[in-house]
Amino acid sequence: MQISISSRRRLAVKLGLLLVTAGASAGALAQTAQAPVLPQAPIRLIVPFTPGTGIDLIARTLGPKLSERLGRPVVVDNRAGASGNIGTEAVVRAAPNGSTLLVTVNTLVMNASLYPQLAFDPVKDLTPVTLTSWGQLLLVAHPKSGFKSASDLVAAARQKPGRINYGSPGVGTPHHLAMELFKTTAGVFVTHIPYRGTGPALTDLLGGQIETMFLPIHVALPHVKSGRLVALGIGSDKRHALLPDVPTLAEARAGKVNVDMWYGIFAPPGTSPELVALYNREIREILLSDEVKKAFQTQGMDPTGSTPGEFKSLVELDAKRWAGLIQAQGITAN
Repeated sequence: MQISISSRRRLAVKLGLLLVTAGASAGALAQTAQAPVLPQAPIRLIVPFTPGTGIDLIARTLGPKLSERLGRPVVVDNRAGASGNIGTEAVVRAAPNGSTLLVTVNTLVMNASLYPQLAFDPVKDLTPVTLTSWGQLLLVAHPKSGFKSASDLVAAARQKPGRINYGSPGVGTPHHLAMELFKTTAGVFVTHIPYRGTGPALTDLLGGQIETMFLPIHVALPHVKSGRLVALGIGSDKRHALLPDVPTLAEARAGKVNVDMWYGIFAPPGTSPELVALYNREIREILLSDEVKKAFQTQGMDPTGSTPGEFKSLVELDAKRWAGLIQAQGITAN
């Protein structure tokens, strides 16, 4: 039996449609097989510091938006203690199934050298997901110190080695290591007075018991504006919009000192690239919103995303930089 040309054409069209449909179905199945599956349990954002910190603000700003986008409950879990090591270890030991993430700051890489006896490596035993923001540290002084700029502090420290006291929230904090880097760069000696937290150190600085210290810009800002503290310079490569008249430390002729703090998100070791890519994509989209930008900027933070690879490179380079300083200065957390 012969099939007419028109019939053959109709048959070919039908076969073509069947093949296209089958191909599309196979592609959809392949995509479904590769798509990461999140557990039904709430997603935990572990913050290794107390509530109210900049890291905590990041988690509590991103959490609700991440919940909306992923259709999963998201809870913030503050696990403070041991300079962030307790909360960090909880993430290192967590299942790599996408249910646990770490929200932290560059203290992480400092701890890798400050605590060499840790049961885990804060740098190697985590999976970088994305950078979330940058924060700046401001070098400030009490007015009665007489310092008007960072170069004034350097000159006074050279004339009176060890007689000027600076405070920090504790050994190994970014505030502490920022000043140690400043001292090394300027070639001066200023005596470190460690406190148990930013609050007590700031209280003594405002009272004139210590002369100077590095503070996050949002912490220092109201006291600078009220005249209770003097801004000597910002530890960054560029000036900040909140204090445009305050020079960088390099501009203040106190040495090229960049002590910008990065904030970011990590997953447990062994987390699949698919899950990392999912979180990276969703969080970077959230960081673009005006609401998030405004919330971050009130804390002196500039929202910035990255690829996982870019964040990994940043973390590794920063770890080497601070390890060199910590070893050269013989700084220990004990």
